[in-house]
Amino acid sequence: MLRFIIRRLLETIPVLFVIVTATFFLIRFVPGGPFTAEKAVTPEVLRNLETHYGLNQPLHRQYFSYLNRLAHGDLGPSFKYANRTVNEIIASKLPVSLELGALALAVALVLGLSAGILASIRKNTWLDYASSSFAMVGICVPTFVLGPLAVLVFAIHLGWCNASGWDTPADRVLPALTLGLVYAAYVARLTRGGMLEVLNQDYIRTARAKGASELRVVFKHALRGGLLPVVAFLGPAAAGVLTGSFVIETIFQIPGLGREFITSAFSRDYTLILGTVLLYAVLLVGFNLAVDIVQVWLNPKLKFE
Repeated sequence: MLRFIIRRLLETIPVLFVIVTATFFLIRFVPGGPFTAEKAVTPEVLRNLETHYGLNQPLHRQYFSYLNRLAHGDLGPSFKYANRTVNEIIASKLPVSLELGALALAVALVLGLSAGILASIRKNTWLDYASSSFAMVGICVPTFVLGPLAVLVFAIHLGWCNASGWDTPADRVLPALTLGLVYAAYVARLTRGGMLEVLNQDYIRTARAKGASELRVVFKHALRGGLLPVVAFLGPAAAGVLTGSFVIETIFQIPGLGREFITSAFSRDYTLILGTVLLYAVLLVGFNLAVDIVQVWLNPKLKFE
């Protein structure tokens, strides 16, 4: 396993290099700049700002200078926030995004696994149809539609939760549910399909013939194999939760990293864009590696290859 992890980590180095390089040059080719939106900036002040941040240098020198800072763990200064570095902004905003992602993923797993297991053991009953309907609605309704509807109903009309903010536990309910319900639908479909396939295996019939209770058959014998499709989905699901948090943090005014990424894109904050893109790439690599390890643990037939 250690050799597998080391090899995977070494393979990610060229991938991250390509991501950083592509992002660096793409944002430079976009019309506008970090200081073009500033009001009443004279040409002299603009030249001084570009000199201070090194934007007056040739593009290739800016690129190699950024790579040199990156190799030392320095993501550079922010162009939008004076006297603040990208490292400081990420350190202050990332915990909020991770908390939102963890809550949403917990909602997706709890609701999705419960609905999928009930649908599989009660096939072609009203529980199965209700679970399938829930999954279909969750897949079809995007978060940017579900979020405002949740605010309208539960925050404005019913007054159960706040429409924005991240201060109290009640503020976390609507964002986590909005982001988690979409992926709960996928988890429910995958769980139902995986469990139905496993429940038709010979060893499940043998366990039932020996007098094992239905709960023991489901949770002791079938669940481990039935969850393999869900585990394989957790890597893309984690990626979807992270990227989906961009929209959710904007709708609910959550001070997370996703909202900063959107702001940095509009304000052309080059270093903050590069820093957030690199961080999300590293997190996705870590999630996929963890999913691969869990898959081998659940299915002994798989090897670390």
